[in-house]
Amino acid sequence: MEALYLLVPLSIITVGIAIWVFFGASDSGQFDDLEGPAMRILRDDDHA
Repeated sequence: MEALYLLVPLSIITVGIAIWVFFGASDSGQFDDLEGPAMRILRDDDHA
């Protein structure tokens, strides 16, 4: 029972930090172009 006094606040802080990092990445445009890099790998640009 005493471990819950430590683990519950730590888990709440961890979830808060994860949400803060996610929204920070979202606001900076990290998730704007999800299809572009994947399609660039598949294109054949070997000819000059």
